[in-house]
Amino acid sequence: MDVAVIGAGPVGLMLAAELRLGGAEVVVLDRRAAPDERPRANGLGGRIVEQLDHRGLLDRFRAEAGFAGPFPGFPFGPVPLNFAGLDSPMRGLMLQQPRMEALLTERALELGAEIRRGHELADLGTVRGADGSYRLEARYVVGCDGAHSRVRELAGIGFPGTTDDELMRLGHFRADLPMFGSELQRGWNRRPGGRVLVTSLTPGVVIAGVREVAPEPPGEPTLEEFHDAVRRVLGTDLRLGEPLWLSRTVSSARLAERYRAGNVFLAGDAAHVFPAGGSSLNVGLLDAVNLGWKLGAVVRGAAPESLLDSYHAERHPVAARTLTQTRVQALLDRATGEDGDALRTLFGELAALPQATRHLAGLLRDADELPYVPDLPLTVGGRATRVAEVMRAARPVLFDFAGRADLREAAGPDVKIVTAECPDAPAEALFVRPDGVVAWKGGDPAALREAMTAPGR
Repeated sequence: MDVAVIGAGPVGLMLAAELRLGGAEVVVLDRRAAPDERPRANGLGGRIVEQLDHRGLLDRFRAEAGFAGPFPGFPFGPVPLNFAGLDSPMRGLMLQQPRMEALLTERALELGAEIRRGHELADLGTVRGADGSYRLEARYVVGCDGAHSRVRELAGIGFPGTTDDELMRLGHFRADLPMFGSELQRGWNRRPGGRVLVTSLTPGVVIAGVREVAPEPPGEPTLEEFHDAVRRVLGTDLRLGEPLWLSRTVSSARLAERYRAGNVFLAGDAAHVFPAGGSSLNVGLLDAVNLGWKLGAVVRGAAPESLLDSYHAERHPVAARTLTQTRVQALLDRATGEDGDALRTLFGELAALPQATRHLAGLLRDADELPYVPDLPLTVGGRATRVAEVMRAARPVLFDFAGRADLREAAGPDVKIVTAECPDAPAEALFVRPDGVVAWKGGDPAALREAMTAPGR
């Protein structure tokens, strides 16, 4: 086996699909006997939506999404941002995590990935399954197994950061928002003892939450515990319907010291956890897109082993930058009293300035500063198409906009050649990596050859 992916959440499943597109044999191992049905994430936003388009998955996701398109605005912690008038609005999908996992499972299996559920990693060479232990024979191991990653622990990779003193209880209830009356607004409601959330993303289902400074109790969360917490913060009861799902979490802000230790890699929450803002899944899925093509290229002999070092070099700074902005979101949300109100008021005024809104929207869309190929309209062989449609196979592409035979010859056998007409072409040619990063642009064959051998090409 070329690659063993530990964890069958969205990140692990996306990585499995990317690895198969890259030509690697892959097995996904997950300690859970069945998929997780908890709606821990409610959607995706930013560059990952564009990457789904590149892989031909966007239509599948859009068909089941409650919303798909440019977000008119987005919360930066407690401060709402208005994206009206921005040149590049952030695109999003509202789709709960269980459906995401189902669609990504379908995709990974279509491409030939193997998924083994009820298989737990004992050490980096041993797996415990229902029928006993067996040796893990894989050239590479990728931990996509969450914030408490066993892979990260076994690889000896540090996970420094901080853990919040606030406990958040969250639940989905069969109810309608009007039943809560006028004393609470939709969203987070601040009180001296904490904050209470009421909102809805699906008709007939209310999402309610409560945050307070409190220790995490043992055992599974209960409805009585949820009611008691609401009563402490609000000073009154909150009428709730039938609970569909209850959870409790403590926010952390942590970043793995390194994303690679020999033949072991980390992605998703195993590599980073953010304290606010719903960024974890977006960043984690983009980790998978970055790592998948690189491992695939090395496995099939199309790139040197040194290419894999560029995974940490490119993705670790993205997580660090995301950690910075989500720490700010959490700070804005946690600040209490008159000082907190003043901080949120002034930050909201600054964030409403067009340049500031554009900057924050860019951070939310993607903290990656690599140059990504725009979705240019193309004409190829007399047929209108788009860059996204050309990227479906997840292979490097040379877009030749000037009919340059010398550039096509310099590209080599592993590169897909697309001779296209494009009135908005930014150069004579673009060399684009499988993840959509523009690794080179121009018209010099020697420079193209040099770019193709550079780390992270």
